[in-house]
Amino acid sequence: MTDFATALARFEPVVMPAIQLPELEARLSGLQALMRGAGIKAVWLDASSSLTYYTGLTLGLSERIHGALVPSEGALIYVSPKFEEPKLLELMKIPARIAVWEEHEDPYALMAAEVSGFAAPGQGLALDPATPFVFASALMQAVAGPVTSAQGMISAQRQIKSPAELALIQTAMTASHSVHKAVHAGLRAGVSTTEVQEFILEAHRALGLKPLFAAVQFGEATAYPHGVPHPQILADGDMVLVDMGGTLHGYCSDITRTYVFGTPTDRQHELWEVERRAHAAAFAAAQIGASCASVDAAARKVITDAGFGPGYAVPGLPHRTGHGLGLDIHEAPYIVGGNATPLAPGMCFSIEPMLCVYGECGVRLEDIVYMTEDGPRWFAPPAERLDDPFGATL
Repeated sequence: MTDFATALARFEPVVMPAIQLPELEARLSGLQALMRGAGIKAVWLDASSSLTYYTGLTLGLSERIHGALVPSEGALIYVSPKFEEPKLLELMKIPARIAVWEEHEDPYALMAAEVSGFAAPGQGLALDPATPFVFASALMQAVAGPVTSAQGMISAQRQIKSPAELALIQTAMTASHSVHKAVHAGLRAGVSTTEVQEFILEAHRALGLKPLFAAVQFGEATAYPHGVPHPQILADGDMVLVDMGGTLHGYCSDITRTYVFGTPTDRQHELWEVERRAHAAAFAAAQIGASCASVDAAARKVITDAGFGPGYAVPGLPHRTGHGLGLDIHEAPYIVGGNATPLAPGMCFSIEPMLCVYGECGVRLEDIVYMTEDGPRWFAPPAERLDDPFGATL
């Protein structure tokens, strides 16, 4: 057993460069090509992860609209409250003009005038899907021409990861995997979920990642996908579920492991093995051209055939099998019934068909895969046995 303080002292920051300017510029060019194909004159990027994706700029969402307008041809412009302009000048990676507004002025009229003045083909304005409704509704009133959603165009680009994005996610995933192993090695009877969570957050900081979340559940609390609102104390024989993530230059990690502290019962072995088979079936189904829905169906069939469910009924799998991952912890593509999106090289998503038995325990094995021309690849080795929750080295 290694105590958490000793494990923490061993961690050193990982090193990986952020996305570089040429890739940001290529993303913008790709968006503009999609806009011209759709007849859209301009796209609004709010203070969201999509603004980061296209410009490298990270801004906090507030009650003041703040972001970038991208014309279908030509240079983007930033939109900012006047008093934020000095900070924006320091932060921007793609230099561009800043359209500013004072506190008493109407920013939506300013933005409408900018869109009208763009010498670019197309009509109207397409909005970042993360744009708050209060901003979207005001823009719908102010802008001449249709105001629509840019979700299809943005998702088409963001769900296909570049080699640089894959490298960042890989580094973040490897770091979180090492934290998971340290948690497993440091557990002791009497430790609280709160103490483990604090270690996870500090460990990510020590590794040079920004902590994203730490979810720790013991015993019966493991049955609930998002835990319970009170801490637990670890006892021998408890099921342990640990879900964690961090970010590196904005890109996320997300890994869950479930195992038993002490000697597992036959029932715990049975439930864990059903989960492992469902997890493996989803991976096997994740082939180029297969639909997201078919991956969900493959995992769900294993669970149903084992006597759980059907559908979303509990005991069973009460939620989708997975979600995309990148600059957001949950993004397209979603691995869920009804999603006909075909899998393509560069897509990254979780496989986590959790088996929930309310009142008893739950098992979730969550790993992220990325699609290659030859099929899926794990970022981290999956759990193969209940007594080997971290698998062999890839």
